[in-house]
Amino acid sequence: MRKKKLLFHSNFHNAFTGFGKNCKNVLSYLFKTGKYDIVELATGIKEGGEESLTTPWKVIGGVPADPEIFQQWNGDPKRQRAMGYGGAIIDKVMEEEKPDVYIGAEDIWAFSDYASKPWWNKPTCAIWTTLDSLPILPDAINNAPKIKNYFVWASFAEKELHRLGFNHVKTLRGSIDTKDFFPLNATNKKNLRARFSILENDLVIGFVFRNQLRKSVPNLLDGFKLFLDSNPSKNPKLLLHTNWSEGWNIPSLIKEKGIDPSSILTTYICPKCGEYEIKSFSGQNLDCKFCNSKKSQITTNVKNGISEKQLNEVYNVMDVYCHPFTSGGQEIPVQEAKLTELITLVTNYSCGEDLCTPESGGLPLEWSEYREPGTQFIKATTHPESIFSQLKNFCQLTPEMIKEMGRTARAWTIQNFSKEKVGSELEFFIDSSPFCEFDFEIKFEPRDPNYNPPEIANDTEWLLDIYNNILKMSVTPEDSGLKGWIKSLESGMDRDQVLSFFKETARKENQSYYKKGDLGLSKLIDDERAKRLVIVMPKSIGDVYLTTSLLPSISKNYPEYAIYFATKPENFPILDGNPYVHKCIEYSPRFDDLLFLEGSGDNPGFFDIAFLPHIGTQKIFNYQHNGQDRIEFDLCT
Repeated sequence: MRKKKLLFHSNFHNAFTGFGKNCKNVLSYLFKTGKYDIVELATGIKEGGEESLTTPWKVIGGVPADPEIFQQWNGDPKRQRAMGYGGAIIDKVMEEEKPDVYIGAEDIWAFSDYASKPWWNKPTCAIWTTLDSLPILPDAINNAPKIKNYFVWASFAEKELHRLGFNHVKTLRGSIDTKDFFPLNATNKKNLRARFSILENDLVIGFVFRNQLRKSVPNLLDGFKLFLDSNPSKNPKLLLHTNWSEGWNIPSLIKEKGIDPSSILTTYICPKCGEYEIKSFSGQNLDCKFCNSKKSQITTNVKNGISEKQLNEVYNVMDVYCHPFTSGGQEIPVQEAKLTELITLVTNYSCGEDLCTPESGGLPLEWSEYREPGTQFIKATTHPESIFSQLKNFCQLTPEMIKEMGRTARAWTIQNFSKEKVGSELEFFIDSSPFCEFDFEIKFEPRDPNYNPPEIANDTEWLLDIYNNILKMSVTPEDSGLKGWIKSLESGMDRDQVLSFFKETARKENQSYYKKGDLGLSKLIDDERAKRLVIVMPKSIGDVYLTTSLLPSISKNYPEYAIYFATKPENFPILDGNPYVHKCIEYSPRFDDLLFLEGSGDNPGFFDIAFLPHIGTQKIFNYQHNGQDRIEFDLCT
């Protein structure tokens, strides 16, 4: 019996992201079982790129390599974002790979239209996503009835979806390689601190994060300032492991809040030699003291991060970990910190509800609600006073209590987040899923570049109409692509310009599909008659109209044949209602090849006879027709 095939769709497994780390963990676990044929559809890398050649399982980059397809998807904001998540090639990958199980582990908007695809739920399909705020995203709610296997990363989201009536939603944590993070012994910790000129008695408060709006850096600095001013004897240090060139302007915030910059530490990495050091921030592009390269040392970022071994050392430099945020799907650094037996201070909202409990070795940070403009999401602003208060509470704990809470934190994290725990749950899920015979077609739905929308005053309703009828896409008013077009219209773009873009995109997509393989002809030929005939006349309107005069004669000579007419879509109305035409199909330049249409050698062809009156006999032998021609052309009349 063949191995069960898994298609796992997520961030590339070597990406320095939560989804990327999770992908690497679960796929390495599943690969080691030896039970599965694994294919990774990797967002963030290009189809056919070198990155895809370095793993024992098959990797397909999610960004299309075909420049024509890339351009088609790059013009519309919605499709551009979808392309970044593999949306431009998912149908092709599904058709070619034919998985038994599909698991999509990404943000929910990456899969907004998947439930309406013809292949959906033919193999066993699962969505494994992060939801971090109330109210739950409309995409997550609207698709919930269609997602049979619906996993979320935090119980926060599970509880809310259950409240809304979707009791099949289950919590499946994002996975952590727990072997990478662990507490070092006292001697090693002491040596680490000495290596970075951190005194043994300095109180180091740590925060590992992507420098973005969701991470409450101003709140943390305010709380740290309160603690610093009231506890100078502890010589507090705040270690911010992040990229200082994106997101919050941290140097400006430090100055604004009157904090001595020497009390703020960060992590520098040299991409050339891979060495890192912890020190106060003094700008980017510093000289590296390890390899002596000039201007090579930078603060860590997604593309240039430190190794897991080095990150474990960074956590072990800390005394306590503080993670204030507005919301989050899981916040993996919190679990990493717990594995090093650090007590973690976490905002008691979103996924933080799981991470600040006594059984998790955490302390809760209080917050106030604010609403995010546009989305209206409830977000948390963490109270600086609560940060200050919990840091004081930490300082009042005995060494024995700190040690016990740290051990509790590590054990709880292993029990809930280890790749062995999460991997075994996925293993059970895959093993419980049936093999898929894939005896169904993934039918391309032709776009309609000839559609003209009715008069609709409201821009949102008008855009929804052309998305649906021209590009055959289901879009909600909350969609970012639609909102992007509304902004363009409000800025003065004419509706005719938008409509032209949609129509041109539809034409290109049709052409791209029909250029591949058999041009989709096997899917477009739908008559039950044994014999088929095609007339090819791409343009112009006049030529197509004149060609219709031949149809009665052709039908008379070929009464047992279904007559197809291949032309540009804009000419289809001329043939509407013609009793002799079985079906109109969109012209492709390859239709100029008679042998492609009628067959030759090993190619069986698609039509018994093809007439190409737009091509002269000097160009190709369009008068042969495999000896089946019944029409005589008198060249003298």
